[in-house]
Amino acid sequence: MSTTTRNRLESRYAGITLEGHPHALTAWFVVALRFVMGGMILFAGLGKFAFVSGEAFDASGFLVHGVDPVSPVSGLFAAMAGNAVLLEVINVVVPVTQVLIGVALIAGAFVRLAALGGAMQMVLFYLGGWEGQWLALFDSTLIYAVVFLALGAFAAGRIAGLDRYIERIDVGGQPLLERYPKLRYLLG
Repeated sequence: MSTTTRNRLESRYAGITLEGHPHALTAWFVVALRFVMGGMILFAGLGKFAFVSGEAFDASGFLVHGVDPVSPVSGLFAAMAGNAVLLEVINVVVPVTQVLIGVALIAGAFVRLAALGGAMQMVLFYLGGWEGQWLALFDSTLIYAVVFLALGAFAAGRIAGLDRYIERIDVGGQPLLERYPKLRYLLG
């Protein structure tokens, strides 16, 4: 492992410049974080399937009884629980997307899309679990949301992941990302 290469983080946004020089091991820790977060959400999703846990996932308990009335989403979640068709969709979408997000992160494929999906779920879980106490503002689900977003920002799929190869697939004589540049928002 060479430590002579100078790593650099730099961002200019809204007139503010941030610069840093991460350690040579940073890439390894980004990959480790991708695997850990992928495994965490993969097993959370798998545990919601009846063939694993013994009983089918039912979001109604959380949507009806798990959301404090002071939560900003309490009315929305109660309405979702009150609609039988929507509740059945939620009962399928939550575990399936958790498994897909986990597999994508572990494989390093479509990492930005997976990271966004993971962050969105964590924000919804955070808002649903918020009881209005400012001391509980930094709940673990909010921290998970930020970690998911960081994985997307680091383009963690390009570091020992499939995104590095997917982006280079030849499409009409051009690499995929050159032909379809908007895919940068999904891959990386």
